[in-house]
Amino acid sequence: MLNGKTILITGGTGSFGKKFLEKIFKDYNPKKVIIYSRDEFKQIVMKTDYMDKVDMDRVRFFIGDVRDRERLYRAFTGVDYVIHAAAMKQVPTCEYNPMEAIKTNIHGAQNVIDAALDCGVKKVVALSTDKAVNPINLYGGTKLVSDKLFIAANAYRGKNYHTVFSVVRYGNVAGSRGSVIPIWQKMIDEGKNTLGVTDMRMTRFWITLEQGVDLVFKAFHESKGGETYISKIPSFHIGDLAKAMLPDCKIDEIGIREGEKLHEVMVTKDDSLLTYEYDRHYIIYPHFEWWDFQAGFTEGGVKVPDGFEYSSGTNTVWLGTEELKTALKYI
Repeated sequence: MLNGKTILITGGTGSFGKKFLEKIFKDYNPKKVIIYSRDEFKQIVMKTDYMDKVDMDRVRFFIGDVRDRERLYRAFTGVDYVIHAAAMKQVPTCEYNPMEAIKTNIHGAQNVIDAALDCGVKKVVALSTDKAVNPINLYGGTKLVSDKLFIAANAYRGKNYHTVFSVVRYGNVAGSRGSVIPIWQKMIDEGKNTLGVTDMRMTRFWITLEQGVDLVFKAFHESKGGETYISKIPSFHIGDLAKAMLPDCKIDEIGIREGEKLHEVMVTKDDSLLTYEYDRHYIIYPHFEWWDFQAGFTEGGVKVPDGFEYSSGTNTVWLGTEELKTALKYI
């Protein structure tokens, strides 16, 4: 499906974009991959780092911001598939700069949708986050709106537009720039033996970059429009992660920060009414009058019970300290 096609990824110099670039050339034979981002230095670093890893003759670097509609239209010309990964993601930054977060995460999403429709892009997969579920911070609020925009964008398909939009949702990716792992690792490398843990009761989902990219590939292959894909992944206690990284560490319990939750949720009880379980993932289907369930349903799914909730705190699969030690070797 992706062989011989042109794929563009917004925010492509981030952790996800780097792993995607590796896997797209490993698993497929694309015509071209376009890295669209606003930081020229990160693009140069990425180009240098991947010079001997992928076919750079088929990689293009576009400077641009998702806030810039005209640049997006230029970049999307001739593109078959788009992954929308660009976003302001740091919770404290979004809280302190709310209008900037809205411009990037909401207005930017709308610009991506308009450009994809008008330029004839075949499919768009937007990356979401568990923070968008019952959000208590601005980052989560903007991503909730973004998700709603991408799902509703399927209503604009018709005789003139054929773009398919879907969403992929997961939690903090292990080892990414939004993860606590590189922060703690820096402290460990500096010889510190005390790690700050917000709350020992806190739990999170564990997903690797590779699993995140694979879920995007699945969405490209299967999506018919309006689905939200969620991987089945294990949970862990944040204190166990600290002990896995530094077994003899002292833990400083510093308290939950503004905008944080004790547990993250990726499928709410209200979502359960339209959620179906598959072997390795869940799909939340849209609830719109215009959406045709029979045409949009992916075979093989089983309806979850009403009232089902997929929470990091009540998950059935867990990583303990020893399992986390092993998992850390592969990020």
